[in-house]
Amino acid sequence: MMKKVFRQKKFWFIAGVLILFFVLSLEPAPGRITYGVSFSRFHSDELNLDWRQTYLALLNDLGVRNFRFSAHWSLTEPENNKFNFSELDYQMDQARAKNASVILAVGRRLPGWPECHEPEWALNLSKTEKQKEILEYVEKVVTRYKNYPNILYWQVENESFLTFFSRSACGELDKDFLDRETALVKSLDPAREILLTDSGEFGTWLSAYHRSDVFGTSLYLYIWNRRLGPIRYPITPAFFKIKHNLVRLFLEDKPAMIIELSSEPWLLAPITHTPLEVQFERMGLDKFNNMIDFSSKTGFDRIYLWGAEWWYWLKLNGHPEHWNRAQELFAN
Repeated sequence: MMKKVFRQKKFWFIAGVLILFFVLSLEPAPGRITYGVSFSRFHSDELNLDWRQTYLALLNDLGVRNFRFSAHWSLTEPENNKFNFSELDYQMDQARAKNASVILAVGRRLPGWPECHEPEWALNLSKTEKQKEILEYVEKVVTRYKNYPNILYWQVENESFLTFFSRSACGELDKDFLDRETALVKSLDPAREILLTDSGEFGTWLSAYHRSDVFGTSLYLYIWNRRLGPIRYPITPAFFKIKHNLVRLFLEDKPAMIIELSSEPWLLAPITHTPLEVQFERMGLDKFNNMIDFSSKTGFDRIYLWGAEWWYWLKLNGHPEHWNRAQELFAN
């Protein structure tokens, strides 16, 4: 009798969990998706591209009107207390002229391998000294650009809670310092909201979501592992719907988006050193379209693609297919 009761309770518990997940996976499709791209001089340099030409092609040829820029510390303050704003000034001024919105990311850990970008002069500073310098650099950037009306949000750091990724370059997460950075940006520009990000596949989202005004998730499906080879994560769009609904259930509802949709190949060597056939195997037009289709079913109505510099590099090398597909996306 006891075993029968236990089996019944187990059945109803499992059934209840399945029903809960089913309900959480129900997210109405957004009426219209707003698309944007991440752009950085840093990534353009990796591809040996003229970064201005690349950026203007995105702005004028593709018609991108929503950007995420990164104020990489190593590029912004190449020498201690000597700041280089020429590249960001150009990007911001051109975007403002086209009425294009900008999410501007600041901090030590920003998009692009090795994730944590430090100028050479700061490499051997103590933790306390380095944090002081980071706060000074962040203050300089925010103070310079906060009067641009087209800044949508400030992003502080990038996927800070994805601690196992790039630990060798970034070290351990200091949550108190992240809070200090966020508070500083908020104090300098209290009218604008703060965006924090987390990994779509591995992050719990809770810490970043709790600390932010706006939340951004990455979305990767196709990766490459040194031991296992090519991997396609075994997830569906419902995976993101469930995670999003769970954090809203435990915390509060707030704006959220896909801030980094993978749309370039996951490689273990620089793109320029990788054969084209390998690049297309990892992110051919079929996978590119799959990423767009998959993301459109996650319930998010704002999606920023990662890899636009690569599309342009392909176009210049006689393969405009990704670029042409992106033109269709941004024309809608």
